[in-house]
Amino acid sequence: MIWGGIQKTSTLDFPGVLSCVLFTRGCDLDCFYCHNRLLIEGIGLVVDEKEIFEFLEKRKNLLDGVVVSGGEPTLHKGLPEFLHKVKEMGFKTKLDSNGQNPEIVKELWQKNLLDYVAIDIKALPQDYKKICGVNGFEKTAKTVEFLNDIGANYEVRTTLYPSMTIEELEELLAYFPAQKLWRLNYFKMPEQYKKDDFILLEQPSITQSVVNENLPKLQKLQPNLYV
Repeated sequence: MIWGGIQKTSTLDFPGVLSCVLFTRGCDLDCFYCHNRLLIEGIGLVVDEKEIFEFLEKRKNLLDGVVVSGGEPTLHKGLPEFLHKVKEMGFKTKLDSNGQNPEIVKELWQKNLLDYVAIDIKALPQDYKKICGVNGFEKTAKTVEFLNDIGANYEVRTTLYPSMTIEELEELLAYFPAQKLWRLNYFKMPEQYKKDDFILLEQPSITQSVVNENLPKLQKLQPNLYV
């Protein structure tokens, strides 16, 4: 596996679990608002896997979980073996994924290599290519459907990207059956972005006040909506 960074401690990324976050390099999407663009483009820090396991060994009695994020972790063939080793060390594991590789997520869960999964639902079906560069909605929906059907511990997440309207958000929430947890993330300007994306990044995004104003309607569509 190719690693691009370590966040040594997090109380937010893995619900109820004190964890670290490990970032893999490379992604099969190209979201214009991405906050980890250096991981997508293969520029910057590379962390040796030996260093990661040395870090985890020292944190055995201090951390409870390990979050594997990215980039997109499911692109790496070594992911199952890595998760197995982490589980053997006594850590709980969480996967952050864009849902583009449903069979891999399914296999990881069925092999008991994961304790929690977060899947990013980026946009409406017709908007995926514009937002992410790929028509990836169906694969993401398939991943969410599998996790929902088997009662897995998971959440879905949507970033309120610039140009998304409250009406589009409502349509997206209505597209899926009630989820265990659907988390909305407010947009923040990324430090690195492609020059051609600047016009999109300058578009208005849904604010907290707009969400609060529409929250009763949004929660009718997804009762377990979290902002």
